[in-house]
Amino acid sequence: NKFNAVRQTYNGYNYDSKFEARVAADLDLQIKAKQIKGYERQFKLEIFAYDCHGTAVRLCNHKVDFCVSHLDNSFELLEAKGLETQAWKKVRKYIEQFWLPEHPDYTYTVTKESKYYLPMKR
Repeated sequence: NKFNAVRQTYNGYNYDSKFEARVAADLDLQIKAKQIKGYERQFKLEIFAYDCHGTAVRLCNHKVDFCVSHLDNSFELLEAKGLETQAWKKVRKYIEQFWLPEHPDYTYTVTKESKYYLPMKR
């Protein structure tokens, strides 16, 4: 797998990394604790900008790791990142500059591996 990530299956779903699977497990715990309504995996975004004539131009498509539905009916786009590549940094700017302003009920959060998400021992 890319960037030495180890694929992981959790709850019948395949994830690109162990870290992403742990984030899914954490979201499942939040559902059980009634802290969130639910979440969707691999949430697809189509990101557009407008040219000088007002015509929409697609910049890119991107699948966010999770779209979390909160109790207040807001949504959070959640990325589980181990390594930030230049290509992803570009997409992140597009999301923040072009997609989020057109979707005010959404926020965008990037969670990174840290002491809260320690790598699993082999």
